[in-house]
Amino acid sequence: MMKQMEFITVVVGPLETNCYLVYCPETRECVVVDPGAQPDQIIKAINENNLHPVAIVNTHGHVDHIGANQDIKDKFAVPLFIHQDDVPILEQAHLGELSFFLQARPSPPPDKFLVEGLEVTFGQQRLKILHTPGHTPGSVSLLGDGLIFSGDTLFNGGVGRTDLPGGDWSQLRASLIEKILTLPEETIVLPGHGPMTSVGQEKNDNPFLP
Repeated sequence: MMKQMEFITVVVGPLETNCYLVYCPETRECVVVDPGAQPDQIIKAINENNLHPVAIVNTHGHVDHIGANQDIKDKFAVPLFIHQDDVPILEQAHLGELSFFLQARPSPPPDKFLVEGLEVTFGQQRLKILHTPGHTPGSVSLLGDGLIFSGDTLFNGGVGRTDLPGGDWSQLRASLIEKILTLPEETIVLPGHGPMTSVGQEKNDNPFLP
């Protein structure tokens, strides 16, 4: 019987971004989700757990989620995935004041674009891409078996802000209603910041949900 995917959370940077190392327990192949800062901490966790990165996946292009892309790519020579609609944000991410505090390096260009329904495979595991725009035009969530990495679309007790360039509340509302809240209530939600939650918990308790 195939084992379920596992993950390690590395909280990085002053905005406490959740970088996830999602891996196949049988092959130790992993996907590095949102390496936002502190590449040394991410690399240390990868090495200590004997993981073998096969890809970097950005849920969106904001600097606190991409600030260590270049360092991880330099170290492990793996492809970078992001949705095409967030490429302009990715390209400009290092120019803001926040990048200084995050010690962010400019990101390399993506090697592959994420699209709705694409599956990112690692070992015997796979993550299905859901395009969940609203926080940014190219925001995605990553759906696994019984869990979803929601980026900055859905948080424990909150939702992604839409007052930044490219944000759109109507799109975010549709993403939540059509893509995430339709999942089984026991689905674990692993957000871009803060503690994990579940679809059922957010349906019941999240004051921002439509």
